[in-house]
Amino acid sequence: MAPHTPPPPDGTPGLVDFSVDLSAQEVQRQAQVLAALGPDWDPMEVMRGEEAAYDLLYSGLDEEQQRLYDDLVAAGVLPPRGGGHAAA
Repeated sequence: MAPHTPPPPDGTPGLVDFSVDLSAQEVQRQAQVLAALGPDWDPMEVMRGEEAAYDLLYSGLDEEQQRLYDDLVAAGVLPPRGGGHAAA
């Protein structure tokens, strides 16, 4: 980046190139996240737990809730679960 861009001849202020490289900070952030998760972190177990939580969330819906769920699935807002219906 140039330290200073002289203004154009008409006296209006010129544009200044401004850029920041955050690559080093991103690498550091990722390393800190992985260190915080620890060596016992199992991403597949986390995914299974999330699926179980969604199954529980959408279980036991009454008729109106099931209709709304089906409408949201049809609209693409929610992913289909259990053959297109919430778990019983």
